[in-house]
Amino acid sequence: MALCVKSAVRSQLKGMRAGGDFFKELDNKIGWKVKRAIERAKANGRKTLRACDL
Repeated sequence: MALCVKSAVRSQLKGMRAGGDFFKELDNKIGWKVKRAIERAKANGRKTLRACDL
């Protein structure tokens, strides 16, 4: 499942190009960060993710 919107990311590239492997790895990194944030929130007894969980 794609977690990032490619068109939104491309608009930030400012004349650069990105290969397909870039977006695949970006999705992996986002997924990893979200999982870690969930673990941290649960460890703190919360069901709401906050910026500090990142």
